[in-house]
Amino acid sequence: MDIAILGTGNVGTALATGWARAGHRIRLGTRRPADPALAPLLAATGAQAMAATAAVDGADAIALALPWAAVPAVLAELGELAGRLLIDCTNPLGMVNGQLGLLIGHDDSGGEEVQALVPAAHVVKTLNQVGAEMMADNAALPHRPVMFMAGNDDGAKAVTAGLLADLGFDPLDAGPISTARLLEPFGMMWIHQALLRGKGRDWAFAAVASA
Repeated sequence: MDIAILGTGNVGTALATGWARAGHRIRLGTRRPADPALAPLLAATGAQAMAATAAVDGADAIALALPWAAVPAVLAELGELAGRLLIDCTNPLGMVNGQLGLLIGHDDSGGEEVQALVPAAHVVKTLNQVGAEMMADNAALPHRPVMFMAGNDDGAKAVTAGLLADLGFDPLDAGPISTARLLEPFGMMWIHQALLRGKGRDWAFAAVASA
């Protein structure tokens, strides 16, 4: 598949690495496509760096891997994205009462806000529940890590499930996009354990069932 990844930070880099390893063709959407700092990533993945509008043109899937504050402006540049698969990997993070927390919750979610910004797109919230390291390579974990996804279109979720499996995850359908209200706090739990409780970043959640 041709996958456009919007953002070249930790998450965008990890997704490019993992999906390129699985044989997908990667386009990186960035405001600085000529940035020399991208050279190692481009060489390692065979990806192309370009403006976001060019990256999404004709792509089979679009991954949103941007800081939350940048999301509205970038989506406004891209237009309607009618019928397109948009994988929302973001968490609406910001400073809340002096510490990192979710800016949206309980009766709304970042996933729902993304869907509202591009109502004709097929938004799937996922890849927000672990750190970038686990997206790039989780093969050393003793159990296959779980990755929940939420969205309103079953076809879009089926495609996303395949892409999650390509990254080594066990994809589980959490329901409609409104279920992002659960997935974003779930991602915050990983952040809390990893950064504030000393667990580190080399772990993920797993769904372990009896035989």
